[in-house]
Amino acid sequence: MQVETNKIRVMVVDDSAVMRKLISNLLARDSEIEVIATAIDGDFALSKIEQLKPDVVTLDVEMPRMDGLTTLDHIVSKHRLPVVMLSSFTERGAASTMKALEMGAVDFVCKPKVASQIGSLADELISKVKAAARSDVAALNLRLGNPVGKKAKWPAPATPVDKVQILAIGASSGGPHALRYLLPRLPADFAAPIVIVQHLPEAFTLMLARWLDEMCAIDVKEAAAGELALPGRAYIAPAKMHMKVKKTASGVEIQIEQGATVNGHMPSVDVLFNSVAVSFGASATAVILTGMGSDGATGLGEIRRVGGHTIAQDEESCSVFGMPRVAIQRGCAKHVLALTEIAPHLISRIGRSGFAEKSYA
Repeated sequence: MQVETNKIRVMVVDDSAVMRKLISNLLARDSEIEVIATAIDGDFALSKIEQLKPDVVTLDVEMPRMDGLTTLDHIVSKHRLPVVMLSSFTERGAASTMKALEMGAVDFVCKPKVASQIGSLADELISKVKAAARSDVAALNLRLGNPVGKKAKWPAPATPVDKVQILAIGASSGGPHALRYLLPRLPADFAAPIVIVQHLPEAFTLMLARWLDEMCAIDVKEAAAGELALPGRAYIAPAKMHMKVKKTASGVEIQIEQGATVNGHMPSVDVLFNSVAVSFGASATAVILTGMGSDGATGLGEIRRVGGHTIAQDEESCSVFGMPRVAIQRGCAKHVLALTEIAPHLISRIGRSGFAEKSYA
C-alpha cells in the first residue's frame, strides 16, 4: 500500500521561460515540494490559482501586463495565499520588494544577475517556500497594520558614556517582517541606541531602513562609518560591510568595515555582537530573531558570558527557526520570547529617557 504525503504545492510565476524552468527545477530538488503549475504573468497566474489552489506562490516583481505588485494585491486580498517574491538586485527592485512586504508578501528571494547562478539560491528558496507554507497570511497582515505612533524628534539624553546601554539585534530570513513588527513598538524616547544586522543584498538595506523609518516613532537609518549611535535611533548595517560599535570619549561610535565573511555573511551578526560584548558588557541587551543558519549564536553567547541580557525569538513566531534555535541549544539565550513579547520586555528592561513626556519646539 502506497502512503501519500502532503507535499507543498507551489505555483511559479515569472515572465521569463528560463527562470520559470530554473526555479521549478530548484524547488523539485526537495521531496516535500511539488511545482504544480507555472504562469507567465499575473493574469495567467490568477486564473490558475482559482483552478488549482496552490499552497504557495513564487512571484516575480517585474512582469508585463499585470505586474508583480498588482498580482500580489489580488492574491493576498482574495485568496489569502502566502507569496514569496522574486526580486532583482537593483534599487528599483529593492523598493518594490519593500512595498510587497508591506502589502503582505511573506518573504522574498533575490534572483542573481546571471540566470546560470540561480542554483546557489536553492537552499534559501526552498527554506523560504517551506516557511511560507507554514505561515498564516491573515495573521501576518493583521500584525503589520499596527504602528505605535507619530514620528517625534527628541533630543538625545546626556547620559555619561560609562552609563550608556545598547540594544543589538540580529536577523536573517523573515527578519524584515519581524523588524516591521518589533521596531514600531519601541517609543521615540527609548533609552538606548539600537544597532541591527539584517542579512540582505546590496540596495536592500537602505530601502529597509527607509521603509521602517516611515512606520516607527524612533528614527531608523542605514549606518554610516564614524557616526555616533544615539538613544532612540536604530542603525542598520549596510550590505557587504561588517558593523561594530565602540565606546569612545565622544560616545558610541559605529565602525563600518569590509573583511572576510563570517558564517558566510557580511555583515555578520556575530561580528556586531562580539563588539557589543567587548564595549558594553553587562550594559548590553541582544536579540536574535528569525533566520537561517547559525550566525549570531556565538556572539550572543559572548554577550551573556560578560553579563549582558540575551533574548531569542521562539520557534512558533519565527518564519525560519534557524539562528534562534542554535542560540537556544547552545545556552546563549537567557530568555526565549514570542515576537509579541519582545518589545514590552525591552522597554521594561532598558527604559525610556522621559523626553516624550515633554514638549520641544
